[in-house]
Amino acid sequence: MSINRFTLQLDEIKAAYAAEPNPTLEVRLERIGRIERMISANEEKICKVLTADFGNRHVVESRLLEFQMVYQACKHARKHLKEWMKPELVPTPGFLGSSHAWTQMQSMGVIGIMSPWNYPVQLALVPAIAAFAAGNRVWLKPSERSSRTSGFLATLIQEYFHPSEFCVTTGGTEVAESFAALPFDHLFFTGSAGIGKKVMRAAAEHLTPITLELGGKSPAIVDSSAKLKDAAASIIYGKLVNGGQTCIAPDYAVVHASDCNTFVQELRNAAQEQFSNPEELTGAIDEHQLARWHQLVQDAVDRGAQAIPLITPSKNTAPSFTPVALLNTPEDALIMKEEVFGPILPILAISDIDSVIRYINERPKPLALYWFGKDKKVMQRILNETRSGGMTINDTLLHAAVEDLPFGGIGPSGMGAYHGKAGFDAFSHRKSVLQVGSLFGLSPLRGTKLARPPYGKNVQRLLRWLR
Repeated sequence: MSINRFTLQLDEIKAAYAAEPNPTLEVRLERIGRIERMISANEEKICKVLTADFGNRHVVESRLLEFQMVYQACKHARKHLKEWMKPELVPTPGFLGSSHAWTQMQSMGVIGIMSPWNYPVQLALVPAIAAFAAGNRVWLKPSERSSRTSGFLATLIQEYFHPSEFCVTTGGTEVAESFAALPFDHLFFTGSAGIGKKVMRAAAEHLTPITLELGGKSPAIVDSSAKLKDAAASIIYGKLVNGGQTCIAPDYAVVHASDCNTFVQELRNAAQEQFSNPEELTGAIDEHQLARWHQLVQDAVDRGAQAIPLITPSKNTAPSFTPVALLNTPEDALIMKEEVFGPILPILAISDIDSVIRYINERPKPLALYWFGKDKKVMQRILNETRSGGMTINDTLLHAAVEDLPFGGIGPSGMGAYHGKAGFDAFSHRKSVLQVGSLFGLSPLRGTKLARPPYGKNVQRLLRWLR
């Protein structure tokens, strides 16, 4: 599809938006409700295409991490959207007398959404729900790496929505490049930092506002005050769910040197307990991803790291990749430079809190940070002295499940946030409005009249009064 065809298609959607730039609460909720019904009526079919894309993915994992996030976003919007849409009064300075000021949220227009392959349902539809809540139209470009799911989702959306409401375009790199170059009213991208830079450059041509949901190396800090068994169980779940292909998965763990051996054993115990059933361990999205996992481990081992299998395969199964922990991994290893995005957990032994904070702060700001422990003073230091997009204390992943918490990165892990009201705000324009009234009921004291030239004694008096 040529860029001209894309432009014509965007013009058609913008024309439909122009005919209804301020959809009512009922219209917005009806569109959100269609998304909910679409998923509810097709859960089983969607689970099948997700399994086909990943090679293996348990239906419970898909329902929990894909569908439930969509249902939660719909439910939250239904509950709060009326309140979000209300104008908000703001105080006015005394010299404006009886003037009134307020802000009101207005839709932007057509929102472009570029969604990734790791959660191809949730990360396509949750931003769309926010965009509909704000009164916009949506054009989605899903990832080609989850081609079966993306294709089926496109078919469903075409069944439930008119293309001028919710349009979907599938395709590879060339399509994605043309899509990102369109003059959307807002462009929302979830994916890697490298591709995010390309999307941002393309959006800059039209000064398109952009939200980037990226990733990074999210640390899990296990304080000496933590219960190692509980910390290990939480970290293993966060690391291995969806095969580690989660943007906020713990990328590496930091533990006290004296706890390292015990922690590794607890990791193995937890992994064996939670993921020993091969049917419950999600596979790599494709052969390229699988080869990358093997490369990361081999590169680390070649540089002196020790690889420790976290799961003992059963005699009847031969997994394509066994989750591993890495000890003594040198800083020049690839896995210490790149986001892992897989079932591999480097473990760093750092014994004092100052060194932990310094290590994290010397590196790009992560999308998430996890801290385990009971020492509240140390916890406050981690909260106050580190920077990350979000943080969960004494567990992993869960901050992303709270609709009232904005979800987004900082610096290289992203810009902008969504979920709940943050998503509504991201896809709305907050218009500032002032309705000018008189001062003391006197027309000569209304608005700018006293400040207008020719400048004489009245203006001087006004300046003294304002001071």
